[in-house]
Amino acid sequence: MNKVVLVTGGAQGIGKAIVLELAKNHYDVVINYLTSSEAAALLEEEIKKNYDVRVMTIQADVSKEEEVDTMISLVEKKWGGVDILVNNAAVDLSNLFHLKTADEFRKTLDVNVVGAFNCSKRVYRHMLDQEYGRIINISSTNGINTYYPMCIDYDASKAALISLTHNLAFEYGPYINVNAIAPGFIGTDNELDGYDEEFLKEEQEKIMVNRYGKPEEVAYLVKFLISDEANFINNTIIRIDGGQKGSC
Repeated sequence: MNKVVLVTGGAQGIGKAIVLELAKNHYDVVINYLTSSEAAALLEEEIKKNYDVRVMTIQADVSKEEEVDTMISLVEKKWGGVDILVNNAAVDLSNLFHLKTADEFRKTLDVNVVGAFNCSKRVYRHMLDQEYGRIINISSTNGINTYYPMCIDYDASKAALISLTHNLAFEYGPYINVNAIAPGFIGTDNELDGYDEEFLKEEQEKIMVNRYGKPEEVAYLVKFLISDEANFINNTIIRIDGGQKGSC
């Protein structure tokens, strides 16, 4: 029986790349989304056409505990439970610092941090009962030491996600490994949209390999961290940023 992976925010960008890579490697995948219903449906269709695995899409707001409970209950009813959780859902409400509002800050924390907490708390009992589980939190170098005041709420949320990773690893051991991945600038449509060419050129020059990362490269790292080859990796934050200058 294939292991069941839930990827939150799995319909687009890095989440989509993770879903496709894991489906290709014989994991059954649950694609969580909030607003990207069309993208989720197309991704589900692509997986059914190309890979011999089970796939389902579930709309849920991960910041709302009751919606997370309904989502996980559906997976448990149909497939038995979630073996591997990838907390990828996130919002980035970039705005000039002096225009930031407390409501924006709260919304960012609710999705990026509380959402990961809600999902992790809901799936851990099944993982503990079977004495196996993996949780991967998708953080960011913004949560370590690449700072942008226009993203102050996003940066704070990604730092909090790193702290959450450490605490979950401590709480859930020895059977559940919890790690975080901290991508740098990844060339997704959402990541590059809205920035002018001069800014993007300057940011690329800060990267030692002189290019943006690809979503698939993050997916490869997720695939490794949930594999048996990574059983001794726990409570770890792994950067994937091409050697970002000023963030070492």
